[in-house]
Amino acid sequence: MTRAQEVTPPVDGFGRWRLLDRQRVNLDGLAREAPALGLSALLSPADPQPSLVIEDGLVVELDQRRREDFDVIDAFVADHGIDLAVAAEAMALDPVHAARMLVDPGVPRARIVELTAGMTPAKLAAVVREIRPAELLVALAKMRCRRTPSNQAHVTNRLDDPLLLAADAATAVAYGFRELETTVPVAGDASSNAVALLIGSQVGSAGALTQCSVEVSVELRLGVRGLVSYAETVSVYGTEQVFVDGDDTPWSKAFLVAAYASRGVKMRLSSGAGSEALMGSAEGRSMLYLESRCVSLARACGAQGVQNGGIDTAALTASVPGGVLELHYENLMVMMRGLESCSGNDSLMSESDMRRTSRTLPTLLAGSDFIVSGFGSIPRYDNMFGPSNLNAEDLDDYLVLQRDWGVDGGLRSPAEDQLLALRRRAAEACRAVYAGLGLADFDDEHLEAVVHAEGSRGLPQDGGLTVLQAAQAIAQQRVTGLDVALALDEAGYTVEAERVLSMLRARIGGDMLQPAAIFDEDMRCLSAVTDANDYAGPGTGYVPTAARRAEIDAVRQERSLEDLRSAQMDAARPGALMVVGAATSSSDARDVVIAVSPGFGRSVWRTLSGLHVVDVLGELLAGLEEEGCTARVVRINRSIDLGQIGLSGARLAGSGVGIGLLGKGTALIHRRDLPPLANLELYSVAPHITPEMYRLLATNAARHAKGAVPEPVRNPYSDDAITARYHTRVVAYVELERECCDRGAPPELVQVAHA
Repeated sequence: MTRAQEVTPPVDGFGRWRLLDRQRVNLDGLAREAPALGLSALLSPADPQPSLVIEDGLVVELDQRRREDFDVIDAFVADHGIDLAVAAEAMALDPVHAARMLVDPGVPRARIVELTAGMTPAKLAAVVREIRPAELLVALAKMRCRRTPSNQAHVTNRLDDPLLLAADAATAVAYGFRELETTVPVAGDASSNAVALLIGSQVGSAGALTQCSVEVSVELRLGVRGLVSYAETVSVYGTEQVFVDGDDTPWSKAFLVAAYASRGVKMRLSSGAGSEALMGSAEGRSMLYLESRCVSLARACGAQGVQNGGIDTAALTASVPGGVLELHYENLMVMMRGLESCSGNDSLMSESDMRRTSRTLPTLLAGSDFIVSGFGSIPRYDNMFGPSNLNAEDLDDYLVLQRDWGVDGGLRSPAEDQLLALRRRAAEACRAVYAGLGLADFDDEHLEAVVHAEGSRGLPQDGGLTVLQAAQAIAQQRVTGLDVALALDEAGYTVEAERVLSMLRARIGGDMLQPAAIFDEDMRCLSAVTDANDYAGPGTGYVPTAARRAEIDAVRQERSLEDLRSAQMDAARPGALMVVGAATSSSDARDVVIAVSPGFGRSVWRTLSGLHVVDVLGELLAGLEEEGCTARVVRINRSIDLGQIGLSGARLAGSGVGIGLLGKGTALIHRRDLPPLANLELYSVAPHITPEMYRLLATNAARHAKGAVPEPVRNPYSDDAITARYHTRVVAYVELERECCDRGAPPELVQVAHA
């Protein structure tokens, strides 16, 4: 046995493999393609070839199926979902040519929508399959209905607490969400949740649309009574069997679309690739083809738009090769049909942060009518739809992504005091309405907990019966949006009362029924009619205004030089470092100079590791003293380069050894006979330097001075993102140092007061 074998510990398996096994992407269920089970994202052997035969104005063949063999989806799409006037031209297009038209700036969006109206589901799927990922962004940017992007939030909590719902709704609106969707963990709480969401949504600004996602008949009643303003939970599917299992048909879905519209309630249908496979009725077809059928159905039903892009089955779709691409193809098909696109991203697709981001980023960059159909603006544990792909924990990341790319993702960064004020007003307004309508009473302690809560975990857990009784009272009293407005007004919340009334008036006016309709904070309707997307290549389309760009750029984490200067001066210890004269050369063989930078103890008082500069000097002085060396602290004024500072100190030292130290904490040991860029030891990773390491550095400097053997210093193990965390601060540190730099000034001897 060799010595190497003796000292090498036994290893169970390959270490790098074990490292990879610990990563969160391995928690995802990734599937091998299985077309027979519907586990095929883009194309299956069972997918039909595009075909359309029209005789005497009647579709007699649709995608290789004769009329006598039509299922309910074929029949409905054939009779209501194809524009026969352009069908011949559309079906004759080569799919590659049609795909090129999608990304050609010279082909207007309206022309694409016109031709798509004549395409069968198989034809539409064939066209989008030709779009490559790099081209996808251009197609999405060109084809969305509304010029101005927007975003939708989930506002729910595990307790159905109405005050928390109201406060979180106001918070979501402050972040910029223009649609808010809630649901219930307890079915009977629906009316209460709808009222609380309505109240909170109108605190802070006007015009946010709200929805309570529950059983359709309940949701429709809430809409009729003016407690919600939109709906999107009416689902359509790509196979007949799934419709049959749900006791539905395309005709029943069309009836519901009309029912909502007749009461001025905005309405989208919902679908999502993978649902048929999950329900065991995919007919061996690809997810893309089945979703194309759903999108064609939505257009035939007369819906304003579609919520798709996987939705609840996004993780299943993404489990197969090409699945994430398919999710974006879904959204593109909706846009090509001229419908509002509420672009998925609302279901946790992956446990991997990288995969989650990759799923959302194309939509963020290209823009959509709603970039996320349910960003969990509340903590992940409070999202009663199940965790979204993005939740409150991800808000800062999303805001920084907007800033990184210079795109409008619909959100902005509110200030903490603004959020606290809005949360308090929303909770108080909700409490006042519940008391005024005789629904429930909430004490001051509960209200204070709501205002400051992260989520429902911070609230009393015993209010379930109170909420249920309030919901029952709302239903029994047939409380309407007008009742809520009157209760707000009587309690002194006149601004919020007027905003609730404005939402009711908007329904009568019908603007919410325009495709892709939202209201801005001045109650102006932005839609495919009033704010049509005009993207046609570079120099066209939506660009954030200067004011909006300032909102996007102003994330709460950004810091200026003045912010850092202020923080440094807060740490200042006047008199701790005193200049006592000019620094001269020494002949003492035990003399080691600690050479500090120009701003050290003047403009810079705290290092990147958080240590105070005086405490750092204390460790260095102690280390030199322990080894029997004398120490002088000298400020080098002519340079901010650490090598030059250390070398200058070494040339002044009687031992010929000096310690160089910058205000940010970087340090080295230098010797008078070495070039400036050479050194004996270097501490380059300033954020990780501990007091013990500074003391050891001084010990080693003393040993170098005495000709003894120093103890090697190794960097500590760390996987911190040093550059991402600290480089911007380093730029500010350098500027603070440079302001103190005087190239003609001689070195100064400094006395440390506490030493």
